[in-house]
Amino acid sequence: MFQLGKTIVSEEILERDFVCNLSACKGNCCIDGDAGAPLSAEETKIMEEIYPKVKPYLRPEGIAAIEAQGTWVKGEDGDFETTLIEGKDCAYVIFDGATALCGIEQAYNEGIVSWKKPVSCHLYPIRVKDFSEFTAVNYDKWDICNDACTLGKELQVPVYKFVKEALVRKFGEDWYLELEKVALDLKK
Repeated sequence: MFQLGKTIVSEEILERDFVCNLSACKGNCCIDGDAGAPLSAEETKIMEEIYPKVKPYLRPEGIAAIEAQGTWVKGEDGDFETTLIEGKDCAYVIFDGATALCGIEQAYNEGIVSWKKPVSCHLYPIRVKDFSEFTAVNYDKWDICNDACTLGKELQVPVYKFVKEALVRKFGEDWYLELEKVALDLKK
């Protein structure tokens, strides 16, 4: 672990390799698990605002879950999360054949909304947890991402480079440049 501004960062994001391999995993991170994607309080407002524009992209069961539970929910731990369909799939999941994709991101890609998706989804496999004095930035190892680890190793892409856009989105360009310096120092 090392400190970067007000963040405590796991060295695993510099040492581990990762590149999503949707052809292998089929987007299982969006349909597997026992909780929705983490959301900030600000993101819950965005979810409410964009829902009417995103709704046409969603599956009927996703729309039903959102209309019954809301555009976001409070999880068992009291944190904000995306709504789930029957406790499993994210309500915002759509499918391209057998591959799970994000309906919000699809609307973004088509210029319908200006928000790509929840930052926690964009950052994955990095998980961020805010504490009173600092923010923890950790690598999240999940077996369904083994193919992503294999592809990342093959292509020699460390986690932090794979999620560069999301890290810049979350922490800013200056923070990311400092992270790159730490990565270079560790290689020496």
